[in-house]
Amino acid sequence: MIKTSSRRTFLKHATSAAVGATALTWGTPSLTAAGANERLTVGVIGMSRGRLLAREFAEHGAKVAYVCDVDEKRLGQARKETKAEHAVTDLRRILDDKSVDAVAIAAPDHWHAAIALLACDAGKHVYVEKPCSHNIHEGRLMIEAARRSGRVMQVGTQTRSTKVFQDAIALVREGAVGKLLIVKTWTSQRRVNIGHCQPTAPPAGVDYDLWVGPAPMMPFQKNRFHYLWHWWYNFGTGDAGNRGVHQMDIALWGMDMKTHPTRIAGFAGKLYFDDDQQFPDTEYVTFEYPGDGADRPKQLLVYEQRIWTPYVQEDCEDGCTFYGDEGYLTIDMQKGWKLYGRKNVLRKEAKGKYNAGDHVADFMDAIRNDRCPNADIEIGHLSATLAHLSNIVGRTGQRELTFDPQTEQIINAPKANALMQRTYREGHWAVPKGA
Repeated sequence: MIKTSSRRTFLKHATSAAVGATALTWGTPSLTAAGANERLTVGVIGMSRGRLLAREFAEHGAKVAYVCDVDEKRLGQARKETKAEHAVTDLRRILDDKSVDAVAIAAPDHWHAAIALLACDAGKHVYVEKPCSHNIHEGRLMIEAARRSGRVMQVGTQTRSTKVFQDAIALVREGAVGKLLIVKTWTSQRRVNIGHCQPTAPPAGVDYDLWVGPAPMMPFQKNRFHYLWHWWYNFGTGDAGNRGVHQMDIALWGMDMKTHPTRIAGFAGKLYFDDDQQFPDTEYVTFEYPGDGADRPKQLLVYEQRIWTPYVQEDCEDGCTFYGDEGYLTIDMQKGWKLYGRKNVLRKEAKGKYNAGDHVADFMDAIRNDRCPNADIEIGHLSATLAHLSNIVGRTGQRELTFDPQTEQIINAPKANALMQRTYREGHWAVPKGA
């Protein structure tokens, strides 16, 4: 049976996340510009989700010195809302400012790793929205950069800092559902049809060349810009990386999993939408963890995605259920959780919603106290890898993948393995070193 700790021990350490495959060392001075008791200075990049992030940082005592976006209209609105001292289109202005202690990255997915690596090299701590990376190799580079620089790197999977869900995970870990064998995650909602469009000139006030950044250049097209970039290979990671990664992260958290799966199987493809989006609208993918034959049994993680349904599954739009041999526990990050025993008897429940502010507060506290944050980059890399692997199933049509957790390579399908990393825009200043 899986080893568990007492509730008291688990909750005591819930704000200091478990490490991943490599050991973490802390002790490098946390603040580059401010003293340990002084105000943290932050630059926020990407003014869609970033406007909310800027607000959270300000409400928790940080100075939001910069807001950054390539769209001047969004940038102006963000500066007005946040009262930031500087509003810039080029993120290098933030990286070059030695008074900035940390950056919050809410730019499109293809920028996440590039900015994080540049920020670490510039001595900045990093809060990066999920998924942490655009591909598996980038995630590994981010771990190496954080460890090399001694910077804190937190991934925006906010449930890890929300007490109501820490309570739920404690129950799973201490055996409330019995022996945990299967975890099912899902995302089910009705997405919009993005249509079929042709390239046009970018809108006035948009620096499109800067927006594309290190990704291969593609001409501007309105259905691959402002949020719709999620559904394009060059820029996004599909709904698996958008909404699904939250649920898969919760699954790994409850499983206390610190490694990758060894076998991936299933289907991912477009069954419904007739439009330009490239990523699957439907996914049924399983991830097999072999266990150790002793304390940890073989376990299965299942990801289901249906982004064409005008209804939800199990009273939950996006969810995660832990199935054991004595009961099950379902988490809805928007509503709370319910624990069921034998014969579907409701044993316990709690209402609540993920708290982004607590996650920002955890990041800031980790910087000040030289500790591992709740959603350290090594943890975020594990859940992002699941999203990337499920998308690889869709992109290649390969129904079964064998994965080596140590080398982070697909060993039975060369075409699929080629998607461990990506092609970058030749000569661009933000192309990650070692990519």
